[in-house]
Amino acid sequence: MQKTLSVDYMSFAKLLGIKVEPKKAEEPEAKLPKIDLFTFIKDIQHGHKNLIVDEWSEKQYNPHMVNLALSFSPETIIQANEMNSRPFLSKKMQNLFLINTIRPKKRFTPWVKAEKSEDLDMVKQYYGYNTEKARSALKVLTAQQLDYIRERLNTGGT
Repeated sequence: MQKTLSVDYMSFAKLLGIKVEPKKAEEPEAKLPKIDLFTFIKDIQHGHKNLIVDEWSEKQYNPHMVNLALSFSPETIIQANEMNSRPFLSKKMQNLFLINTIRPKKRFTPWVKAEKSEDLDMVKQYYGYNTEKARSALKVLTAQQLDYIRERLNTGGT
């Protein structure tokens, strides 16, 4: 059993000529790289390896975002809906269910993005509305009113 040396013992050891190495400072634990959301999705869709092996990797798994990504494909929407209806399951169980029920296949489904509308941006700028109010305003504005707003906001130039 090794004892820690006190200051007195170290000076005594020095007098006797005994070489005593000072205790090394513990190195900080290296940070593990974060597991990307798309790594989980790729693994579920065609890797079929369980990336959740410990608590750290389980914390990296975001079931909401994984289910959202899987819901864009018609082949995996049912499994994603099943996991959405069972949020009480652990992340590891959800991942295992998806790995074992989705057939391995490379699926390239683009993320659904909101459409850009020039009229929406124009109404937001003219009235100073947020996106939600501008959408409701677009429903009641006529084509003539939109032309008038477009004319008023036209600053000219290129």
